[in-house]
Amino acid sequence: MSSLRNVAARALRKAARILDPVQPIIYLEDEYVTQLCYINAGILERGNLYSFDYAIRHLPSAAPMLEIGSYCGLSANLLTYFKRKHGVTNPLITCDKWEFQKPENSTDHVGQSAIHYKDLEQLARDSYIRNIRLFSSDDLPFTFEMNSDELFKCWQAAESKTDVFGRTLNLGGPLSFCFVDGNHTYDYARRDFLNCDAFLQVGGFILFDDSTLEKDEVRLVMPEVFATGRYKLVAQNPYHLFQKTGAR
Repeated sequence: MSSLRNVAARALRKAARILDPVQPIIYLEDEYVTQLCYINAGILERGNLYSFDYAIRHLPSAAPMLEIGSYCGLSANLLTYFKRKHGVTNPLITCDKWEFQKPENSTDHVGQSAIHYKDLEQLARDSYIRNIRLFSSDDLPFTFEMNSDELFKCWQAAESKTDVFGRTLNLGGPLSFCFVDGNHTYDYARRDFLNCDAFLQVGGFILFDDSTLEKDEVRLVMPEVFATGRYKLVAQNPYHLFQKTGAR
């Protein structure tokens, strides 16, 4: 595993040398976005809003959009907002199992408190449902309580599944945009890329959250995206937004 990561790191440095110098981050914000970000819990790099806006304005078809990792619904509500802003009707599908990654050697309790991690997980799930019902009531995303591996297994098998809002959807088919923001370890992020790539349409987009952070292993997947020769870097604001330019 360490050798693979070293190779990936070297490739990332090489790829960085051929990219244009990093440009100032472009921010898109209005009153709605400001208020939503104040009240809806979530960890959001505001530069992602530019990437959301760009991808949604240039979607290649009416195929579904996918968000991996939902937490308390902030990014899902923002994706729905940009859909509404640009008159886009592509269904938004999200997935999250609301299972938190605990610090190494931690117990089931949060630090020295009496609060259990399962309590935080339930709070996040409940908050997601409440936030989505408020801010995206006119266009609820289909949200499945499963991790991305489980979702893609169902997607590949074209299974019918019921979401957290009690609606049933037939999964499967092409995707027009994928936002990868689930488990940020190298293995998970790499699998998320490979699974998204299997269904992402030519002309579609994929955005990787935290892909330029030194502490985050998502960055190690970026050289592999470049190496396929089938993706064009559209923006690094500061995270990588790619457009698919060719099929396998």
